[in-house]
Amino acid sequence: MRKIGIQEIEDIAVGAALLGTGGGGDPYIGKLMAIQAIEEYGEVTLLDAEEVPDDALVVPSSMMGAPTVMLEKAPSGEEAFVAFQKLETYLGDKIYATFPIEAGGVNSMLPFALAAKLGLPVVDADGMGRAFPELQMVTFYLDGIAATPAVLADEKGNTVVLSTIDNVWTERIARAATVQMGGSAMTAMYAMKGRNLKESGVRNILKLEETIGKTIRKAKENNANPIREVVKSVKGFPLFSGKVKDINRKTESGFARGTATFEGMHENKGETLTLRFQNEHLLARTEERLLCMTPDLIAVLDAETGLPITTEGIRYGARCVVIGIPCHPKWRTEKGLATVGPKYFGYDVDYVPVEELAKEGVRS
Repeated sequence: MRKIGIQEIEDIAVGAALLGTGGGGDPYIGKLMAIQAIEEYGEVTLLDAEEVPDDALVVPSSMMGAPTVMLEKAPSGEEAFVAFQKLETYLGDKIYATFPIEAGGVNSMLPFALAAKLGLPVVDADGMGRAFPELQMVTFYLDGIAATPAVLADEKGNTVVLSTIDNVWTERIARAATVQMGGSAMTAMYAMKGRNLKESGVRNILKLEETIGKTIRKAKENNANPIREVVKSVKGFPLFSGKVKDINRKTESGFARGTATFEGMHENKGETLTLRFQNEHLLARTEERLLCMTPDLIAVLDAETGLPITTEGIRYGARCVVIGIPCHPKWRTEKGLATVGPKYFGYDVDYVPVEELAKEGVRS
């Protein structure tokens, strides 16, 4: 147990943007919300999963929709409060703690804003160890934990309470509702007991995010290479160095979909990298080589500062380094790959771990 203040939020926000693999929403907006709440209500208590009672009710706080929508429609914070109130009323039980559903930009920040306002602790765990675009893409789904009852709330005061036959149907119905709510909504779903979070959650994710943010900050202060230090801290692999040549991005069916093309520089001169994304980066390949694929993490970093760049933040001419990071082992199981592997997203490639691709330079 420890307290999270403004400096910790600053560091966690940077790490969240990196582990968000391009998605999870703009961390800057979430960071401002968390800092404002902490300044108003005080620091937030961060719990290790083992400190949560087995029978305690815990619920992640999150936002769903296309990250690009946040550029024009930022959440107020009231939506999350309303969603939690509505879920507590429906369940007839008080929520003991909250936590991030994913290690995504805004979705790692929102639980702190809500927790500060409600006086709740935040648990250092999530359901992905990264970010994914669909609601069933969590480790809780792999272990049979239901997403519903679920509440969606928008900034206009609308709420939707869902009870579905399975988590895939939760995604389909909630996505349709989110589109009608303007492309984004706050959610309260995957209510579970402390014992479920201990068994199914990805632990110490906020600690890792804080370490990443601190590593980049310290590297800049010490004139060290931030990208080299970050790659070392996440046990990742540098995949490609280049500048953005083209970006094709559109908001469609509640997702930010598209491709980004990079012209190789330095050791990658003469090569072209294509990144494909659906909110998050899912596949990285050159004309001849597969470099990384979901469920492993693909992150785009600014070549000079080492700061992560989201899919909506990619700009023509930006000089970047793309890195790959091994995913949590749960995603490399048969059910994990069926849920978030390349074939689920329509890519006709067999999953190969990033460490093997980096070692062998597998051809497309």
